[in-house]
Amino acid sequence: MATMYDVPADDLIEALADDLSDRLEEPEWGKFAKSGVANELPPEQEEFWATRAASLLRKVADRGPIGVERLSTEYGGSKGGSNRYQVAPDKRTDGSKNLIRTILQQLEEEDLVETAEGEGRRITAEGQSLLDDTAGEVLEELDRPELERYA
Repeated sequence: MATMYDVPADDLIEALADDLSDRLEEPEWGKFAKSGVANELPPEQEEFWATRAASLLRKVADRGPIGVERLSTEYGGSKGGSNRYQVAPDKRTDGSKNLIRTILQQLEEEDLVETAEGEGRRITAEGQSLLDDTAGEVLEELDRPELERYA
């Protein structure tokens, strides 16, 4: 049986996003919200909400229990500290906590993650099953002989 560690993360997230796009609904404000302080504009990616949800689900499964604060750090970036007259080093910025929290709440409603008191969010059995099933499907679709031992 294939697990999420047996397939490339990009392929797994793409396949999970296809499934989650039917299950999760992007809020009205979602298309206008920046994904972090370092960004000037909202994401232009076609299925950003579902892709970020899939990525979050994978991160919670991999690193859980994990909180919104740590996740926002992982989805952060760097913001230039330069202006016209002086140059300063880039500063580390966080990703949007509201966006992450809202997606995690939607994943909780779908029973894919749960709140671990005082520890953050962790994956549920149903969420782990979804990840493993999707990983199996992705592994079958990949034409990579070096990964066949996991099938």
